[in-house]
Order: sequence, then structure tokens, then C-alpha cells
Amino acid sequence: MVIKMENTAFSSTQDYVASEELLASVNVAIALKKPLLIKGEPGTGKTMLAQAVANSLGKRLIIWNVKSTTKAQDGLYMYDTIQRLYDGQFGEEGVDDIARYIKLGKLGEAFESDEQVVLLIDEIDKADLEFPNDLLWELDQMEFYIHETKRTVKAKHRPIVIITSNAEKELPDAFLRRCIFHYIDFPDEALMEEIIRTHYPDVEENLMRNAMQVFYDIRAQRDIRKKPSTSELIDWINALQIGGIPADTLRERLPFVGVVVKKDEDLATVKNMKNI
Repeated sequence: MVIKMENTAFSSTQDYVASEELLASVNVAIALKKPLLIKGEPGTGKTMLAQAVANSLGKRLIIWNVKSTTKAQDGLYMYDTIQRLYDGQFGEEGVDDIARYIKLGKLGEAFESDEQVVLLIDEIDKADLEFPNDLLWELDQMEFYIHETKRTVKAKHRPIVIITSNAEKELPDAFLRRCIFHYIDFPDEALMEEIIRTHYPDVEENLMRNAMQVFYDIRAQRDIRKKPSTSELIDWINALQIGGIPADTLRERLPFVGVVVKKDEDLATVKNMKNI
């Protein structure tokens, strides 16, 4: 069976600003028909990238949220033996049709889709160490076998697969060889300004500049245990706008500082910063 692959090209969207390097990585992964493995600091937009790719390409997004108890089998299919037993006890028709009790997982759903989809496997490193290796065949061959019904599920269209990791565990070399890798660097000030203006086109210039300066000063402190993220800066600017806070008072008052600083010891460090 020949798997169809549409001509696609990802670009930044109205809601998501990507660096040139990230755009290139996404498009190379699509062209080479390989999963894209994304790492980066929390809050740098790893998960949001999949939604942006789906929006940019006009495709449906399927999200497989990985947990510590997730097994690779969960993404393929589940045989609902309990429901079948329940139906048998109450005399339901069709109990002998096992296919009625096969429920596809997220990977199976992506394979069965009549149109190409974007599949996000989110936080793959939360699962067992064997989880990535258990998906090698399916991601390579774009198919899997349902033993109960003796049916092979083959992808009608190769999904665009985006995998995120917070580096909680090392991923197996065999899995890494099959992926295109990209680390999302923390945005510099120029890119950060572009990101902020994407969310708030009418933000007051001085407010944005002062908020960014304080934000980067906080991140630069050596004793900060949890550095504030891009998403927290965006939330802080929103809070400052809603609160009508004058831009020239930010360094003196640190209004709504709890939006960007989330640990007690970090709050003490920030309050002791010079010139703040």
C-alpha cells in the first residue's frame, strides 16, 4: 500500500511565532517523513507548536498525552473485554463480533483518518523507558496488527508526527535515530518582542520594554531556581495591561510578580535584586 504524502510547508501563524531554525526543522521532518522530536525549556511553546503546525497546514490535530502509566499499546488499540462480558450477560446482540469491542488509540485514529493529520505525542519522556522503543515498528512502517481480529491497520495518510520531551529521561538511541531533533532555544529580545506583539498588537511600547527588561533581569539571576518562561511573561504583560500599571513603576513595585515568580526562595531573590 502506498501512503500518500501531501505537499506541505509550515510557516508562522497569527498565534505562533517560530524561529527560522524551527520552521526549517518542521519542514525537513515533513519532507523526510520522520517524526520531529522537540525539546526546550518549559513554556517555550513545544506543545503549542503542534497546534500551530495543524493550523498553518489546515489539518486536524490529534493529541496523545503521555503519562507515567502510558504504554505503547494504549496508542494503538484497546480490546474492551469488560464491555463485551457485560453485553453477554445482558443478552446484547453482536457479542460474537469482536471488532465491535476494539477501540483505536490516538495513533490508530491518526492511521485511520481519511485525511492527513498532525499527531502530537506529548511528553514522551514521562512514560516507561521501553515506551519509545515499543513504537519503533509502528512509526517506521505506519501500520500495526490487531491480534483479536487478525486485521492490520495501515495508515491511509502518513501523519505529521511531533513528539515533545522535557528531558526527564534519556530516550533510546534507536528511537533518536528515527527522529529529526530540534531544541527550542529561549527567545532573544527581538523574537520575544515579536511573540508579544502577536498576542497583544496594541501593547504600549514602554510597558512592553520595561516588562521585558525586568523579566530578562530575573532570568539572569544565578540563584533563581525556576526561571520564568515565555508564557509567564505574556501573562504578566496581560495582567499589567488589565491592572493599568504605569510602565515606569514596574521596577519599583513589581506588581503581580506572582505571575512570573512561582517559588518562595525565588521571590526573595527577586526582591533583593539591585536596582529593582
